[in-house]
Amino acid sequence: MNFKYFDFLLVLFILVLLVSNVVSAKILRFGPFTFDGGTILFPLAYILGDIFTEVYGYKRMRRVIWLGFGTNILMALIFMIVAKLPPAEGWENQKAYEAILGWVPRIVLASIVAYWIGEFVNSFILAKMKIFTKGRYLWSRTISSTLVAEFLDSLIFCLIAFFGKIPLGLLLTIIISNYIFKVSVEILFTPLTYLAANFLKKKEKVDTFDIGTHFSPFKIKDFNY
Repeated sequence: MNFKYFDFLLVLFILVLLVSNVVSAKILRFGPFTFDGGTILFPLAYILGDIFTEVYGYKRMRRVIWLGFGTNILMALIFMIVAKLPPAEGWENQKAYEAILGWVPRIVLASIVAYWIGEFVNSFILAKMKIFTKGRYLWSRTISSTLVAEFLDSLIFCLIAFFGKIPLGLLLTIIISNYIFKVSVEILFTPLTYLAANFLKKKEKVDTFDIGTHFSPFKIKDFNY
């Protein structure tokens, strides 16, 4: 099937992942929260993941997750190669580059592992619950899947990205802040998730139920629209 909005959402999803990884190098304060900069934007990836699974189904979301996985790895490799190449004569920003983007490969490793696990768990729970609820109570599916997936995502990401780099107390604060903030954003944006999902179902003329779907993340032969 040819979908009008699928590619737009795919590009937006990957953009969120890449930008989140770069800005995660900074630890910041946001109101009562202390977390990496990527947390401001990254919850949008889960909201988009909810919309993908709800409208287009788990099989197509599996394709999206793997594409995001690949682009993250490519970005990390490019940053590492550029960091290792000798700077041009007269360019004096090598240390500044390494201070900010030197974190990126480790952060991307944390991100791709955490997001790969988190997104597949999120999509699996949402797809299964959609069958169980017969397509009703979208709010229960998005929130339930987020509570589990974001916990795994926050824990795995923070441990890989920051363990041994920052004090343990700060690490625990970041994990807790990450989880609370991400879940809160998901709940806050539930009405917009409803609007987006209903709009896409109407425009795309599709409302996928993953009955009979093979839920293995590695069933790559289903990488079609």
